[in-house]
Amino acid sequence: MNKFLKEFKDREYFYQCTSEEELSELLNKEKIKGYIGFDCTAESLHVGSLLQIMCLRLLQKHGHKPIVLLGGGTTRIGDPSGKDKTRKILSEQEIDKNIKSIEKILKKFLNSNNPKTKPIFVNNYSWLKGLNYISFLRDIGKHFTINKMLTFESVKTRLDREQSLSYMEFNYMILQAYDFLELNNKENCSLQIGGSDQWGNIVNGTELIKRYSGKQAYGLTTPLITLASGAKMGKTETGAIWLDEKLLSSYDYWQFWRNVDDRDVIKFLKMFTDLTNEEIEKIKNNNINELKIKLANETTSMLHGKKAAQNSEQAAKEAFSGTSLGSNLPSIKIKAKDMNNKFNIIDLIIISKLEKSKSEIRRLIKGNAIKINNEVINDERFIIDKKLFNENYCKLSIGKKRHLKIELS
Repeated sequence: MNKFLKEFKDREYFYQCTSEEELSELLNKEKIKGYIGFDCTAESLHVGSLLQIMCLRLLQKHGHKPIVLLGGGTTRIGDPSGKDKTRKILSEQEIDKNIKSIEKILKKFLNSNNPKTKPIFVNNYSWLKGLNYISFLRDIGKHFTINKMLTFESVKTRLDREQSLSYMEFNYMILQAYDFLELNNKENCSLQIGGSDQWGNIVNGTELIKRYSGKQAYGLTTPLITLASGAKMGKTETGAIWLDEKLLSSYDYWQFWRNVDDRDVIKFLKMFTDLTNEEIEKIKNNNINELKIKLANETTSMLHGKKAAQNSEQAAKEAFSGTSLGSNLPSIKIKAKDMNNKFNIIDLIIISKLEKSKSEIRRLIKGNAIKINNEVINDERFIIDKKLFNENYCKLSIGKKRHLKIELS
């Protein structure tokens, strides 16, 4: 078996492949280009997209050239896969802003030093915006049958539930297949990788390339990742685990990995770090908390840098010990002039964004889960006074795992 495919399987990335033996032979013979597409519906990706990013890194590791397709065109329509309602239509300005932000994030994971494996970034709006509708129907649309399109899970689920599916969304799968054809023609791209929910769309692309130009192309899918708890990868009770530090601090990112379920640790070391299987085998029987810290440090270093990972680990130790303000904790600023004799603990927590619901905050206060400077706050009317700030800082804690440094400006 080809080395790339072997590691792809060893890391538990593999779900399906269109022609595995043929792809393996091709990968043994030459270095190829493979692509993954990302919709630009938000200004950041979250960890639910991390497996796809790791696949691009693995392509690079084995000497292949990754292509990152940013869906400036298809985002204007919306992928119905896994969705039970039509997505909100974004403005062109919002999509362009999202594309720039997502590209910046992806460049943190991908190496641009080697010209042979340097990633190519493309925006499918560049070729979709100029399509002639009549020509597109005649040249591309004829290769798709309604009968087959109705069998795809993304369509079938919506129709079975008697939920509306717009004609615009119905066209998404044709446009994704056309993306593959376009990249095959322009970049000689022969492989598309995606989540298992994209299988039908990916197969459409390989078949379109075969019918339109007679070339062989391949599709490879990854499993949809869920946590051992059954929850969807990428989100927690407190919100999405964003990859953009503007939306989620490096400390909170570190904490997400530090606090994963024990049952997920070894799997995530395989999937989301660069540790080899041999290295993981050597440490897999270590203390589970040591392994979680290893996971948190490896994943945080990859995105935010080694220094951020070290600072996060130190901040976590300080916060857990309860003996320090925690100089490395994430922080927010509040203005002294905004504080008055009515500014209470609930107001502070709302501003901090550690919690959104006042009723939930009251519940936490009753459970003695709220602390200021390591002292329990058991009165929801507790006033936040300047005297609480030592050298213009105080520490706000919710439970054992959520901590924030408050700076008075």
